[in-house]
Amino acid sequence: MRIYLVLFFSFFSLIILGQELPPIFSFAKEEYKAGNQNWMISQDKNHFIFFANNEGLLEYNGANWNLYKSPNETIIRSVKVIGNRVYTGCYMEFGYWTRKDNGKLNYTSLSNKIKHKLLDDEQFWNIISYDQWVIFQSLNRIYIFDSKTNSYRILSPKSNILKSFQTSNSLFYQTNDYSLYEIENGKSQLIRSGAQLQKNKIINVFSQDDGLLIHTQFNGFFKLLNGNLVKFTTEADAEIVSGSIYSSQMLSDESFAVGTISKGVYVLSKEGQIKYHINQSKGLCNNTVLSLFEDFDHNLWTGLDNGINCINLNSPIKSYIDDSGTLGTVYCALLHHNKLYIGTNQGLFCKDYKTNASFQFVSGTKGQVWSLFVHDNTLFCGHDSGTFIIDGESATPIFLQSGTWKFQVLPSNRNIILQGNYQGISVLEKSNNRWVFKYKINGFNYSTKYFEITSSNEVYVSHEYKGVFRFNLTRDLTQCHNLFTYSNPPKGKNASLAKFNNYIYYVFKNGVFRLNQESKQFEKDAKLSAVFNNGEYSSGRLIKDNSNKLWLFTKSYINYYTLNKLNSSLKRNSIPIPATLSTSMLGYENITQLSNSDYLIGTTDGFYVFNINELNLKNHKVSITDIGINELNKSQKSHSITESGDFNHNENNITFNYTVPEYNKYIFTEYQYLLDGFQDEWSEWSSKTTVNFKNLPPGDYVFKVRARTSNSFSDNIDVYEFSISKPFYATNLAIVFYLILFFYLLHYVNKQYKNYYSRQREKLIEENNRLLEIKELENEQQLMKIRNEQLAQDVDAKNKELAVSNMSLIKKDELLALIKEDLKKTSEENNSRSIKSVISTINRNISEEDTWKVFKEAFDTVDKDFLKKIKQAHSSLTPNDLRLCAYLRLNLSSKEIAPLLNISVRSIEIKRYRLRKKMDLPHEKGLVEYILSI
Repeated sequence: MRIYLVLFFSFFSLIILGQELPPIFSFAKEEYKAGNQNWMISQDKNHFIFFANNEGLLEYNGANWNLYKSPNETIIRSVKVIGNRVYTGCYMEFGYWTRKDNGKLNYTSLSNKIKHKLLDDEQFWNIISYDQWVIFQSLNRIYIFDSKTNSYRILSPKSNILKSFQTSNSLFYQTNDYSLYEIENGKSQLIRSGAQLQKNKIINVFSQDDGLLIHTQFNGFFKLLNGNLVKFTTEADAEIVSGSIYSSQMLSDESFAVGTISKGVYVLSKEGQIKYHINQSKGLCNNTVLSLFEDFDHNLWTGLDNGINCINLNSPIKSYIDDSGTLGTVYCALLHHNKLYIGTNQGLFCKDYKTNASFQFVSGTKGQVWSLFVHDNTLFCGHDSGTFIIDGESATPIFLQSGTWKFQVLPSNRNIILQGNYQGISVLEKSNNRWVFKYKINGFNYSTKYFEITSSNEVYVSHEYKGVFRFNLTRDLTQCHNLFTYSNPPKGKNASLAKFNNYIYYVFKNGVFRLNQESKQFEKDAKLSAVFNNGEYSSGRLIKDNSNKLWLFTKSYINYYTLNKLNSSLKRNSIPIPATLSTSMLGYENITQLSNSDYLIGTTDGFYVFNINELNLKNHKVSITDIGINELNKSQKSHSITESGDFNHNENNITFNYTVPEYNKYIFTEYQYLLDGFQDEWSEWSSKTTVNFKNLPPGDYVFKVRARTSNSFSDNIDVYEFSISKPFYATNLAIVFYLILFFYLLHYVNKQYKNYYSRQREKLIEENNRLLEIKELENEQQLMKIRNEQLAQDVDAKNKELAVSNMSLIKKDELLALIKEDLKKTSEENNSRSIKSVISTINRNISEEDTWKVFKEAFDTVDKDFLKKIKQAHSSLTPNDLRLCAYLRLNLSSKEIAPLLNISVRSIEIKRYRLRKKMDLPHEKGLVEYILSI
């Protein structure tokens, strides 16, 4: 068991490298979307960075990457910005790129003019600028281009060239036999032979006051003094030998950056001390450094075998990243007796301050460390297991009953410390010059992560899930009483409580609240709460440092407040480090003051330190880099960024890209834009570097963009003016045409209305005439109807007269028959001749045939052709049948007809029946109805 313990503690005593490194930007090929390898780096006056990449010329402006394919689609091996030109060299080709009006680069070949002079399979690995000349170096020859006369000169050494170099005022190259030559008056002069250089392959040559400093591939630095090669020993020599140097660069402060094949990059002081060793485990994308470049802001760019890095060497921020996970997440830190203590979820670690010494595990502290606290020259450690007193690299437990969050000295007694535990508050007391646990305070058993105590022994506690409590302590500190729970402000996630400037503050997502010492109520502090405007709240963590600064953490900034020198108001200061970069645990953010100006902030994978006095940021310039226009549902095309735009009405979808070419990892740049003619106010600040306006109406516009880093605004507001023309149908000419057309239409409509109303009037007159005619016709028809009715009445009257006449004739005949009978009787009795004569006369006057003939003639006069029509329809009808039909035509009843035919009514009915049979009438058809219809 003891062996396992020894092994356990030996593990935590292993070296955890303690070097704090400058911030490192990493760019993988998936981000810049080009080839793996980057052979050379340069920068233009706009601070844009250019890389000679396997896929072409790669440009980075701080916001966007642009790749330009080489003219013959081969690997670009070299790049150099000279004036407004970007010179490049690749396989069998060299030339330069210039920027067009739309911000894109356009290539011009220089080698085409001397294409016939190029050697087969030649590649150009380096470009050097010297006065008016541009030198393109291949592995075979050196081509010297005069930019003023556009003439060429070719330098052809006897041996192939390994590499070319430039110092402040000289040009050198080394050949395959390791000899070093200088170019003088366009000719080669041997400086040192390969034997004299001990057959060292030279990586770079630097000029110094006392001669040349030569950097070799395997043997480090040599000084060339008075013709002698003298070794310049550095601290990194032993390490670098096995790494094989591929690139090196003298920096502006006369320090050196050394790129190796397998060990990353070393930064050496001018005396040869190792300042930094940065490899893949410490943030580089790859350990093979093909190229090095220091930009205008003294950032070190590394072109790697797989990726690109930007190292902010001059940044006031330095970071320690624990990729191994041994250190863990940092929750607290403290500088004590010149040792830096780091409390993490793995335990407590320490190292000598401001050295590259490794972190050592403090034995006995395995587990979560919550806080570190110094009082009376004693270092206390709040731990998940309890409370420890730390002495150097050893820990002594003094309280193990519960985990300890925080320590607070009792205002009235410096020998008593209250500690917040998982289950309330307990008391530590200094007795016999030793700190010991005394007792737990009764009456309050909630977890006490954040608490403050006033001079009157009044305690305020913030509990994340239960809210804020207030209670008083008894004089002997054994009991709490008058426990009060605040309903306002309510509980809040990641809330905290702290004392600053004799006020107690409570912070949660709804803002910052200050305790009113008279009313004992928390009141919202509008000025401090403003820090959480625009959704900036991420955590309520509130920290007061040793120099009386109050720290708050938001999504985009680390903020601190200081007291005004002339009054008690608070001044806000912001450090543009967003929560996404600081990677602190929400609710457990921590900042520790190491000195007057140096601070340490713990993160989930280590920590970073910074000098607050060196955080003053220089102003930057914002620039529009690209303007894209497109019609609806069509591809975008770039437009000039130097000239005002005049776009067609359908080219009203416009995209602006802009940037501040700033490459500091912890400088957070935000942008704000305004489109005059479309917007009345500036947009909200945003980190986005592009904005798109869709379906802009015709008009004149001015686009403006500005930037800020922290509280520092850009030196300029970049402006672009453009206009969108009206479509033809909305131009002034079209409007005049529309007016003419309108008045013509108005005239035409008016004329048409007049014609219409004229036609309507004529139509109305015609209609009225027609109505009058119809009325006249109706009147005539009515008159005719009346006449017909009159005629019908006349016919009926005639019929009645006819019937009466017929009846009169019948009555006459009946009377004559009676008289005749009487006369016969008288004649028989008297046998008088005169009586017989009378009887004879009577017989002549009572003939039925004569009576029917008279009736028929009269009937034909009234109802012409009836008898003829019915005879034609029914040829089988007898005269008696026709006679009966005539009587039925007169609408006489059987009773009325019987005497006319001198027969009984019964006989008339029989006659009617027989007549129906002769006419073959259906059962449902009436006889009289039929006769009347003929």
